[in-house]
Amino acid sequence: MFKAEIHSLEEINHIAQRFIAAHPADRVFAFYGKMGAGKTTFIKALCEEMQVTDYVTSPTFALINEYQTSTDDKIFHFDFYRIKALEEAYDFGYEDYFFSGKHCFIEWPEKIESILPENTVKVYITEMDDGLRTIESKN
Repeated sequence: MFKAEIHSLEEINHIAQRFIAAHPADRVFAFYGKMGAGKTTFIKALCEEMQVTDYVTSPTFALINEYQTSTDDKIFHFDFYRIKALEEAYDFGYEDYFFSGKHCFIEWPEKIESILPENTVKVYITEMDDGLRTIESKN
């Protein structure tokens, strides 16, 4: 379990480092939060800290982006905001990704909750009225 507050973008990478250290063996992460809460921004920070060499962007239209790290590892980034039916996740072979042993960062997991692996870490990002963000993970 992890909990942190992000007061400014200047500290997001430090929070990302702490998040990674708190989840050394976890691989599948489901990010929950309203539109604009900072899901993609936090995933970008995680990828930076994991030494992704590619440009990190939300895969809103592609559903999935695959990133390469400097250690020749792969990270998969999903965005299920635009899917209309669970079958779309089946169509691209979600099992190959979710059970690959690679890091999977999933935005809008509400759309596919029934097929998330049992060991998925749920990450809640909440924006407060003053702009502060809280990040909390639960296994």
